[in-house]
Amino acid sequence: MGTQEVQQQSTGQAQRTFMRNLLVDLQALEHMLQEGMIESGVRRIGAEQELFLVERNWQPAPRALDILKKLDGDNFTTELGLFNLEINLTPHEFGTNCLRAVEEEIVEQVARVREACAEEEIEIALTGILPTLLKSDLDLKNMTPLPRYRALNRALTRLRGGAYDFHIKGLDELNVKHNSVMLESCNASFQVHFQVGPEEFANLYNVAQFIAAPVLAAAVNSPVLFGLRLWRETRIALFQQAVDTRGPTHHVRETRPRVFFGDRWVKESVLELYREDVARFRTVIGGEFDEDAMATLRDGEIPALSSLRLHNGTVYRWNRACYGMTDGVPHLRIENRVLPSGPSIPDEVANAAFWFGLMSNLSNDYEDISRHADFGETKMNFLAAARLGIQSQFTWLGGRSWPADKLILDELLPRAEEGLRRKGIDEEDIERYLGIIEKRVSRRKTGSAWILDSMAGMGNQRNVSEKLNAVVAALIERQKDGAPVAEWEPARLEESGGWKHTFLRVEQFMSTDLFSVNQDDPIDLVANLMKWERIRHVLVEDNRGRLVGVVSYRALLRILAEGWAGHRENTEAVSEIMRRDPICVTPDTPALRAIEVMQEFKISCLPVVKKDHLVGVITERDFMDVAAELLAAKLKE
Repeated sequence: MGTQEVQQQSTGQAQRTFMRNLLVDLQALEHMLQEGMIESGVRRIGAEQELFLVERNWQPAPRALDILKKLDGDNFTTELGLFNLEINLTPHEFGTNCLRAVEEEIVEQVARVREACAEEEIEIALTGILPTLLKSDLDLKNMTPLPRYRALNRALTRLRGGAYDFHIKGLDELNVKHNSVMLESCNASFQVHFQVGPEEFANLYNVAQFIAAPVLAAAVNSPVLFGLRLWRETRIALFQQAVDTRGPTHHVRETRPRVFFGDRWVKESVLELYREDVARFRTVIGGEFDEDAMATLRDGEIPALSSLRLHNGTVYRWNRACYGMTDGVPHLRIENRVLPSGPSIPDEVANAAFWFGLMSNLSNDYEDISRHADFGETKMNFLAAARLGIQSQFTWLGGRSWPADKLILDELLPRAEEGLRRKGIDEEDIERYLGIIEKRVSRRKTGSAWILDSMAGMGNQRNVSEKLNAVVAALIERQKDGAPVAEWEPARLEESGGWKHTFLRVEQFMSTDLFSVNQDDPIDLVANLMKWERIRHVLVEDNRGRLVGVVSYRALLRILAEGWAGHRENTEAVSEIMRRDPICVTPDTPALRAIEVMQEFKISCLPVVKKDHLVGVITERDFMDVAAELLAAKLKE
């Protein structure tokens, strides 16, 4: 996430000062490009590994600062959420055994984190979205308490002008509001870097855009959020909406989200991207940087371009241009932000190898890929890959339509193999890593497929939270084994650890598929709902969606009996028979406390509300699973 020495631009003067520094940085970069000062002819690769910290009950563990204290080295750093960590890996020359070296370093560094976590009884998970994340985990108390994150949250929320709206539709549908950027912390990626020369930047960047779809289709690993089955790579939609500062008043005006794929090919230079980002996106955070980049150049030194790099860190292109220095020599990189974390370390390096190989091959075979491909189709391919993964359909070179799996197996894997071989990658490594991709695609067993198939295999009668616990427990154990996901057995329900990890908070097992009525509806509607859906309680909302009452089966029987005895029709409104001001709990209420409330007030239906709005319900029947698990556990003792 870059430097922590930042501040929110609270005054117009601060904003103007930062913008002037930003423009000077652009001027300096343009000068360096013109004078041939940017490194060329050198190809390096690098990566950043993001991961989740997980409690032994398979819930996220907001313990990043505690774990960092146990780890030595500047390559470990924080992320937005306290349940995330990032590992920065060593750059390698692109050739010979570089891929194997990347894998060995990830294994070593992940083992160090795992060892530090073990002392705190914490596990780690490599996954795009942790399936057991709950909405209550995204409270600001779980935001890493460092200046950059707080300033970024305040600035983006101010630009947004209110709560963030999230709407993602897949097999299920997510429709939720949140008051901060914390949903961004649901995402973990495996970001790979490819150093390029300035003269080749435009074509290589366009190639990165062109191949983003098939590379992502083979790598999808994030199908579930809050128990809902959404896109095969839900990170793509979630991240875009998590930092989207466009308010509802912008619907007519054409604007861009801060996370985006792009709208056109790069024609000549990296400056096109940087200039567009400065032109389109407001500066949201600043820093007190003393450097005058042009003055630094006049003094014969290389500028850090700190303002440009800071602003670049608040615009999240899926393929992002990066400026950096190695041993005092400035260079350019393309950062691939498309790939998710996990499902295994070999899978991650295989994804990177596939991307590197295609970058090498297509840039060699096509001097200007933009002459052969339509940008609109390329962007649509990317969105299709995020939604459907390996089941998507792409429009490729020559306008031909390809199923994703056939395109990868017949066309792109041979190209990637040729590209890696041209750069002198060891034959054994080429065979191993591209073999992982081939097996995964031919079996259609991506990380997302493994998660969804595991959940489906556990049956429809089990609690969703218990299934998700089993998935997380299983993926952690299989990651330790080190086999690629195509070789994994499905998660088993017994791997969840049982009821004690599933019934911790109300939101883990409350029912969200609700039937409610309006307080002005006729009583007959309640009677029919109870009959049709075999339920004993109907919740009552007002015209603003606020919970105002509950009608029980007993109350309905009483009014029906009175109506029959009096030979009159039941035309009264629901408000006449509902119990007003029902006892409620919130989603983060501990499960045991919810049981105590139901016993204390002798009620069999407990609505769950957030800010007076109905979000779920639990009944006596929901606790039957707890009792059954308790009994089974006792019998085993």
